[in-house]
Amino acid sequence: MMSDPTGSSLADLSAFLLRLEEARIHFTLTSVREGAVMVQVAVPGERWEVEFFPDHTPEIEIFRCDGSIRDASLLERLFSEHGDYDSASA
Repeated sequence: MMSDPTGSSLADLSAFLLRLEEARIHFTLTSVREGAVMVQVAVPGERWEVEFFPDHTPEIEIFRCDGSIRDASLLERLFSEHGDYDSASA
């Protein structure tokens, strides 16, 4: 008898969420890829993105902060580098 990969993935997701709750670690749920559930975790100095899929093991990305704090002047550079003003005005 073949096991249900979705059931296993759902069990993994559920166990992960329970573990986060027990550890009192803040998280949010979202979905950016079809069929996947992303858990976004925020801890001091890091952000984790853990995606659970119905057909394979989770994928994990960790983003680390160097601890530096910048002033508001950085916002203009960020919008300049990452904004897509052409498509926003269309």
